[in-house]
Amino acid sequence: MSNYTNFTVETDADGIALVTWNMPDKSMNVFTADVLRELDAIVDQTVADASIKGVVVTSGKSTFSGGADLSMIKGMFTFYNEEKARDPDGAAQKLFELCGQMTGLFRKLETSGKPWVSAINGTCMGGAFELSLACHGRVASNSKSVKIALPEVKVGIFPGAGGTQRVPRLTNAQDALQMMTTGSSLTPQRAKALGLVHELADPDKLIDAAKTMLKNGLKPVQPWDEKGFKVPGGGIWTPAAAQLWPAASAILRRETNGNFPGALAIVKCVYEGLQLPIDLALKVEQRYFTEVLQTTEAFSMIRSLFISMQELGKGARRPAGVPKSDLKTVGVVGAGFMGASIAYVTAAAGIPVTLIDRDIEAATKGKTHSEGLVKDSIGKGRMTQEQGEALLALITPSADYNDLKDVKLVVEAVFEDRQVKKDVIEKVEAVIGEDAIFASNTSTLPITGLAKNSERPNQFIGIHFFSPVEKMMLTEVILGKESGDKALATALDFVAAIKKTPIVVNDTRGFYVNRCVFRYIHEAYDMLIEGVPAAMIENAAKMAGMPVGPLSLNDEVAIDLSQKILKASIADLGEASVNPEHMALINKLVDDLDRRGRKNGKGFYEYPAKPAKKFLWPGLKDLFPQKPAENFDVETLKQRFLVTIALEAARTVEEGIVTDPREADVGSILGFGFAPYTGGTLSYIDGMGAKAFVELCETLAASYGDHFKPTALLKDMAAKGQTFYGRFDPYATQAAA
Repeated sequence: MSNYTNFTVETDADGIALVTWNMPDKSMNVFTADVLRELDAIVDQTVADASIKGVVVTSGKSTFSGGADLSMIKGMFTFYNEEKARDPDGAAQKLFELCGQMTGLFRKLETSGKPWVSAINGTCMGGAFELSLACHGRVASNSKSVKIALPEVKVGIFPGAGGTQRVPRLTNAQDALQMMTTGSSLTPQRAKALGLVHELADPDKLIDAAKTMLKNGLKPVQPWDEKGFKVPGGGIWTPAAAQLWPAASAILRRETNGNFPGALAIVKCVYEGLQLPIDLALKVEQRYFTEVLQTTEAFSMIRSLFISMQELGKGARRPAGVPKSDLKTVGVVGAGFMGASIAYVTAAAGIPVTLIDRDIEAATKGKTHSEGLVKDSIGKGRMTQEQGEALLALITPSADYNDLKDVKLVVEAVFEDRQVKKDVIEKVEAVIGEDAIFASNTSTLPITGLAKNSERPNQFIGIHFFSPVEKMMLTEVILGKESGDKALATALDFVAAIKKTPIVVNDTRGFYVNRCVFRYIHEAYDMLIEGVPAAMIENAAKMAGMPVGPLSLNDEVAIDLSQKILKASIADLGEASVNPEHMALINKLVDDLDRRGRKNGKGFYEYPAKPAKKFLWPGLKDLFPQKPAENFDVETLKQRFLVTIALEAARTVEEGIVTDPREADVGSILGFGFAPYTGGTLSYIDGMGAKAFVELCETLAASYGDHFKPTALLKDMAAKGQTFYGRFDPYATQAAA
């Protein structure tokens, strides 16, 4: 056999070739152009070698493969843009041919005349599972670490290497659609129940099981290539299908509001493909994949949710030359809801935590929060009893600040009060080592101001977590004016250790995420005051792509918190900083009606006892006279929500708060779910172009107020035809560094 860089091929005495995928210098196998070339050569060689009776393909790593590599995805967009500039008429055809490479290789494998078995030993995602589906047999390890999925829809595309055709030919169309349009993961047991995997085996017997399948006479022909093949469930023209497809289209519309071209393409591929022979069906899939790749949504989502998220997670903003932090133990001060949750995620990452509060009872109560989370995880099968006990053993409650003397990082998560935080800073700095870093989890108080209480402001930084900490993937790392490189590097190392995605922002009131969130909420206040029905406000926001309506979101963050923030703005910046009508609305709700949000069971919504669902408070229509819904244009309401948030994001760039467009985009999606199909706040602007965005802002400003007026930066970008990713190119900054 030839030597390969990414694979080894060993043939045993029974004529079974074991192809082991093990890419050097990679923690996980991924598809690259080189991997595809080598796999193509392996198919040729196994066909040409008469002594080889069958092939087992597996991974030499703890996971099977995560799918496509960043460079491969980036390369497709670069290729298309270059071809479009060179040959506008022929670019789509060239992209179509490029999109067919993986499809063609997998089809070549399954029609090679030699039986292939995929031995799935760990996470098997995207193109890797499509490779497995092209194999004639699939054996998966029964380990809990195995996750099988076709998650492409989450980044704006869809399974375009045969997934939409092979899955519904192996299982029923309903389950196939569910799996692909949600991108959800399957356990090995569920995959076997659906018919997507043939056998399960213990991890140490996986290869033997795969080889046994071949020895038992596995046919080198797929079911759909056999004469007389019938689609599971009978195909498209059956009474059951007549019930499924109208419902599938309706559910997709309900869940996506027509905003995700990739999700719609999945439904089309399955519906059309199941009516055709496999080769023609694969061409249909290839055409839709080519079409979706050309959409703004696919480009923007892949850039933000796949490429940028991975780059930021791997430390794109970490200062060069600072040694990796040695976080053997971490201190958390403040054992309330946030502090207790931060202690939990730290312990879940295997890092011992000292959890400090004013007395041992309060600190122990904080650990009790972790006990509840562990119990819940065990109940859901996500954690064993032993793992739960090991996690809890890492959390040590204490009321003695001296217990922090050996930690290298302290995270403060006490009440949002300057004096309380000042006292904690002084107590902590009196005991920690000279090289330790102090991080505040403040959500509203500027870091530079808090750092004035520190003896070493260069070792002081903000790490803003979002609630609930164990579920929210984002953290904002906030640089005070004097925060040094070591403080930033330590904060980013900590965030990486607890498996969160960081964005780095400069100091300002509300930082980045909260500034954008409250613009969203304040636009809803304006609409209420104008007489827009509350239900229409909530529904228009969801139709625009927001996961939660602004009134519901305000209930979650607490209406009295909104009141505190507005009052703080008036105190620090003057009366003109707050719309008096907003202040009057919130004061009425909080002070007069005691409607504080979900936490006291009444806000913009009513929260009846379970199992009853929350509903909009009927009294809202008495606060402001509601006008008929037909008086308002839904499209305009949708635009107002997206534009006001994107405009605030643009202001943070203009003010130097956000310096990397990747962070604005990823932060807006992970932080508060900004319409993911846009790719994030700045991608939303870049997607339509600065000129069109400025014109839209001016149109909205004429009807709905000066807060929609475009900024000087946006006007300049519009005049010069610039984009945020062009003007503030994050890769140029990295290269210069």
